[in-house]
Amino acid sequence: MRAIITATGHYAPPNILTNKDLEKLVDTNDEWITTRTGIRERRILDKDKGTSFMAVRAAQMALEQRQMAPEELDLIIVATITPDTPVPTTAALVQKELKARNCWGYDLNGGCTGFVCALATASQFIMSGFYTKILVIGADKMSSIIDYEDRNTCILFGDAAGAVLLEASDSETLGIEDFILHLDGTGSKSLYMSGGGSLRPATLETVNQKLHYLYQDGRAVYKHAVTGMADVAAQILKRNHLTGQDIKLLVPHQANLRIIDVVAEKLSLAKDQIVVNIDRYGNTTAATIPLALSEAHQDKRMGKDDWILIAAFGAGFIWGSLLFKWALD
Repeated sequence: MRAIITATGHYAPPNILTNKDLEKLVDTNDEWITTRTGIRERRILDKDKGTSFMAVRAAQMALEQRQMAPEELDLIIVATITPDTPVPTTAALVQKELKARNCWGYDLNGGCTGFVCALATASQFIMSGFYTKILVIGADKMSSIIDYEDRNTCILFGDAAGAVLLEASDSETLGIEDFILHLDGTGSKSLYMSGGGSLRPATLETVNQKLHYLYQDGRAVYKHAVTGMADVAAQILKRNHLTGQDIKLLVPHQANLRIIDVVAEKLSLAKDQIVVNIDRYGNTTAATIPLALSEAHQDKRMGKDDWILIAAFGAGFIWGSLLFKWALD
């Protein structure tokens, strides 16, 4: 039994925050942001809506595309670092809105690598024979944990959601082929949010100290991300006796255009082999890969039997790659 992707979906809020808009908030400018990150604009969800709002709409798009009733789902996995609430899970809220009465679900916190982790996990549930239809979602409302007075972070992040349907197949060649995941907890000091957990619950003091906003040591994260993403992408190809020429599309985490370029160069990929949308959405954390994958699917950039490679690097540090053959015509 193999796990294949049978549908994709995505959602990005209509509200656009451009680099020009950010010039009015912090000491930065459009040229500086574009040159160093590749980002020109990002989407911002309304303050009265949570991550589940976007996740539900990405899920609905995938279900409608597959013409599948929510009741057919066995499991919902939501990769996110910005759940609507600590309890219950965002997966529970998504299940309720979809009316997916016959499934269970949970949230997975893997930072920017969350969707890769969730997809790898879901594939194992299917390959074990326990489940046949799983909805895998990556969604984050990063604007809810960003300090818009901190130019180190506010220029980078946006809000969005992406989803895929993963189903069981008798095919011996299509679907999830391999994945590699890594964790290095020493990187936790470079990208974190210190307030709001059991160590530092929300108090007037933690709020005043801005501990509920994301902190990032940009140089440290960039240094590790460049080597981590490139190495793990090359490693999975080598392990499966493939080269960059065999890959139809690389769908990388959209954190920084320069990181994507390094990965592409290491794999000797042409520009038309890489999916890039960071200019329009920024870094949407767990949503970047499923969002880009869904857009590539809508644009008919891949066909049946094409090799697709995804790779990401994020907080933790957690990084990884996943290789699969596209199953749809």
